[in-house]
Amino acid sequence: MILNCIAVDDEPLALGLVASFIEQTPFLNLVGRFPSAIEALKAIHAQKIDVVFLDIQMPDLNGIELARVIDNSKGNKPRIIFTTAYNQFALEGYRVDALDYLLKPFNYEEFLHAATKALTYSQLVEKSNAAVSAAPQAAATIVQDDRIEDEYLFLKVEYQLVRIALNDILYIEGLKDYVKVWLQSVEKPILSLTSLKALEEKLPSKRFMRVHRSFIVSLDKINSITRNALQINKVNITVGDQYKEAFNEFLSKWS
Repeated sequence: MILNCIAVDDEPLALGLVASFIEQTPFLNLVGRFPSAIEALKAIHAQKIDVVFLDIQMPDLNGIELARVIDNSKGNKPRIIFTTAYNQFALEGYRVDALDYLLKPFNYEEFLHAATKALTYSQLVEKSNAAVSAAPQAAATIVQDDRIEDEYLFLKVEYQLVRIALNDILYIEGLKDYVKVWLQSVEKPILSLTSLKALEEKLPSKRFMRVHRSFIVSLDKINSITRNALQINKVNITVGDQYKEAFNEFLSKWS
């Protein structure tokens, strides 16, 4: 697989360095180099670009603003890898779904590591699309309540997509803009920048239930139930008032 790339930086030396790194990487194809985000945006609209190596501090339209425009646009949405001298933009870069964040000055090894993430991501997307197109009935999909039930989901974790098996999930805890996914197989939770509501919409309703404004539980991992709470692996989770009706309906089928 070859990824079409562009480099965007208002500093000529930095732009030349990123472009040279792209050119010496076998799976990257340099489509263009641009000194401004506005020129880069025109190129993105004109042709298929897979990855944008993007500086943040630029005049007129900065890198974060360009990433937001790309994220809100329809059609081709290339993945962003930020290249910047300012580490204070790391969280903002995460929020616009950047694939990685390279802090200047970076060497080719660091660049290659980020580029490999882009390649891995593209291969996963291609494989997933091929499976659905070739065998929609055999791709472990069951449409119910406008959801797709599958055996795993992908979560953005520290600038990479992590595949998580649904049967490994114990429960999911919401923390403002983040979620903690507690798994059976590991002691520490996986932290991802997404909302509990977004995950609730993705998870199959026959296997997972929102029981509290801050918790989604895996129904088959429940160890015990009391009047207002449930227990999973010695963790007590309260059932919120607005979720009691649905939970009691589940209980009536379980008992």
